[in-house]
Amino acid sequence: MAAQSRGQWGAAGTGLAVFILLMTFLVIPVGKVIYVAFVDVNTGRLTLLNFADFFNTSLFRESFVNSIYVAGMSVLFAALISMPLAYFTTRFNFAGAAVIQTLGVIPLIMPPFVGAVAMQLLFGANGSVNLLLDEHFGFTIPFMEGLNGVIMVESIHYFPFILINLSASLNNIDRAMEESAQNLGAHGLRLFRRIVFPLAMPGFAAGAALVFLKVFDDLGTPLLLNVNNMLAPQAYLRISSIGISDPMGYVISVILVAFSLLSLWTSYLATRGRDYASVQKGGGGLMKRDLKPWEKAGAWAVIILILLLVLSPHIGLLLLSFGTIWSFSVLPDGFTLAHYGEVFSTALPYITNTLLYAGLAALLDVLVATAIAYVVWRTELPGRKVLDYMGTAAVAVPGVVLGIGYLRTFHDFNLPIVGKPLASWWVIIVIALMIRRLPYALRAATAALQQVAVSLEEAAQNLGAGRFTTVRRIVVPLMAGGIAAGFVTAFATAAVELSATLMLVSAESDAPLAYGIYVYMQTAAGRGPGAALGVLAVIIVGVATYLSHRFVERTRAAHEVTARDG
Repeated sequence: MAAQSRGQWGAAGTGLAVFILLMTFLVIPVGKVIYVAFVDVNTGRLTLLNFADFFNTSLFRESFVNSIYVAGMSVLFAALISMPLAYFTTRFNFAGAAVIQTLGVIPLIMPPFVGAVAMQLLFGANGSVNLLLDEHFGFTIPFMEGLNGVIMVESIHYFPFILINLSASLNNIDRAMEESAQNLGAHGLRLFRRIVFPLAMPGFAAGAALVFLKVFDDLGTPLLLNVNNMLAPQAYLRISSIGISDPMGYVISVILVAFSLLSLWTSYLATRGRDYASVQKGGGGLMKRDLKPWEKAGAWAVIILILLLVLSPHIGLLLLSFGTIWSFSVLPDGFTLAHYGEVFSTALPYITNTLLYAGLAALLDVLVATAIAYVVWRTELPGRKVLDYMGTAAVAVPGVVLGIGYLRTFHDFNLPIVGKPLASWWVIIVIALMIRRLPYALRAATAALQQVAVSLEEAAQNLGAGRFTTVRRIVVPLMAGGIAAGFVTAFATAAVELSATLMLVSAESDAPLAYGIYVYMQTAAGRGPGAALGVLAVIIVGVATYLSHRFVERTRAAHEVTARDG
């Protein structure tokens, strides 16, 4: 009884500590941003005047409309890219279906701003594609002009969100429904439009909401493409040029948060009140059929064209990293290793800082996420669900908003030992990365914990083990696969985070990899080394993702062997 009481107090203490952490570094900074947006800077009273000033300013109105337009068009083009890949690989027998799905997800391991300059060199007004079109056909296409460039880069980068979710939904469709529709005369496009796509709507809506949210909040891509008439760049430019007292930066931040929440809510509304359930377990998936030779040739032509498009940022980045001069030509004038030499001789602190920051952030993420998951799913503490809501809510907070909130909240919070405000210390970058990536680790930890049978914990406690010992010796080892997946996901995405770090870097010596890439890419002379840094970032994220998959598969195989032998 005493051990059980200590366990309850321990769980309560853990929950309270996590609550204080999230209140301090998520709720209060974001709440302060929202509060300041409604305060009159002259009188200190609450007012809507700041929002009236925002909508009365032509630049802000234009930025507002542009952000919605870019996010909406990015969803549309991302859907056009992902639908053929998802449908072909789930509907027809393809020898390379797994390879196609894998290549289709590769864009996610490179942040959009990294490939933005490479995309300009390939598809810009004087890029490789337009030079070839002008030479052979006498016309060019404005792929990368103004907002078009942002849409193209964002849709190519974020379409895997739709691909992954849509493919999963297509694989879960009840095959009997498709057979019934075919018996009633529905075939081809009509079958897809009336039966298949509506049944796959949950996956599509989830992916589309994520694409809209990510594009609407993105800061780095518009800045690198010199497109400043959008909301996120305007928020950054107002705070960085005018200062943290400028109310417009806070008004824009509130709008960014509101639209992030709206995109998630719209996704929920799109599927609410409709029944997508399958009659049989797993749904059976769509009926797969073999393609005729001419159909297979056409399908492969479409797939290869799409894959070349979505892999073009990686191809362009690699060419740029080795190229000597690449201007007004289809390919670089020559190739060299000098850019990598410069990176390893002068830019090594960017890499070491990234490994330190992302590693610490990911470690904190899995610790906090595991604690939240255990308190929510294994205790009866009152209000425990609040921790889950708070941890998940971070996904709707843009990096630029969190950065502004930290600058406002902690700029006067002086640390006596460090001798500087918390907002100017490199640790604040780690905290921002941890908060930003907590939802990914939390979902992984929750899923892993739900697969651990409660009976195993009860058996350990019946044998005299306390709650802490049970968690340490039983629960955590069984959650290892999920914890590892959460760690690597948090690490890989934190390693290339730009929005929050761009706001919080106060000294060049504290800057991480994403900041270094951004600085290099600002000048023509720095594009080569910047591309080399980008390639290293892709390698770091790719290796981390691969190791995560290997660890998870080995853990799963070990559990299957244990279960079979037991």
